[in-house]
Amino acid sequence: MTIPVITSKEERLERLVARVKGQPVIPVAVVYPCDKESLRGPSMAAQAGVINPILVGPEKKIRAVAAEFGIDLGTLRIVDCPDEHAACAEAIALIHAGEAEALMKGSLHTDELMGAVVSRANNLRTPRRISHVFVMDVPTYPKPMLITDAAVNIAPTLEEKADIAQNAIYLAHALGVPEPKVAILAAVETVNPKMPSTLEAAALCKMADRGQIKGGVLDGPLAFDNAVSTEAARIKGIKSPVAGQADIFLVPDLEAGNMLFKQLEYLSFALTAGVVLGAKVPVILTSRADTAETRVASCVVAALLAHANRKKGA
Repeated sequence: MTIPVITSKEERLERLVARVKGQPVIPVAVVYPCDKESLRGPSMAAQAGVINPILVGPEKKIRAVAAEFGIDLGTLRIVDCPDEHAACAEAIALIHAGEAEALMKGSLHTDELMGAVVSRANNLRTPRRISHVFVMDVPTYPKPMLITDAAVNIAPTLEEKADIAQNAIYLAHALGVPEPKVAILAAVETVNPKMPSTLEAAALCKMADRGQIKGGVLDGPLAFDNAVSTEAARIKGIKSPVAGQADIFLVPDLEAGNMLFKQLEYLSFALTAGVVLGAKVPVILTSRADTAETRVASCVVAALLAHANRKKGA
């Protein structure tokens, strides 16, 4: 086996950022960026020409963090709000006023932001289930890996998995993959009545056949080795249009997805981006442990989505 040359995360981030060069900069409401990484990330993304951040939160605290860590805010707009709850409300108001086209989590708790996003009163929901996708640049895989859902839906039903798949397919389109291959993951590649994930995988494939899931090629159940390795699929006698070349990896539940993406991030040197789909605008949902580089990568993905939304609405 040939060992791939692993380029640095910085080089891979530069390649990702280059995808939005020359395009209009997307205004993003950054909600409560009151610690080092949550402020440095949007600042770096602004300097790279990826987004135009609007910092929504207590101005004195934001400026104090910037001064403490040497973060240049330049001419970035700050909308002064006293606390996390007020910052969420003001950020959503900016969306409805057309002043922002995406939301970005700062240092507030995820539940605070997502509670505001899913609230029907805030009118950001669509008919589809809200879900999360990790976009991962893994040096040992020849193309981006989209892993869903490892952050929002804990134990999705069959109906919810259909929406999760559709959301990820739409994201893949925005990333330039016209007909993404969706691997529906399980522990085995055969349908086993004792393993609900295999039954749901088979049902999702039939739903795609009937046009209930559109824009991609689905297959499953597939074990992870079959999804990423044509040789593993050949040895097991699996004939599949997806095996060995999957773009999207639909996991059985949040626990499986969380373990998978963290293994790739920490053991396979993956560059990671994350975005929430299914709302009217992209939501950049980062972890408190995420670096500024991960936040910049997530901004690029959200910007590509926002550009796709502009074309869709044109």
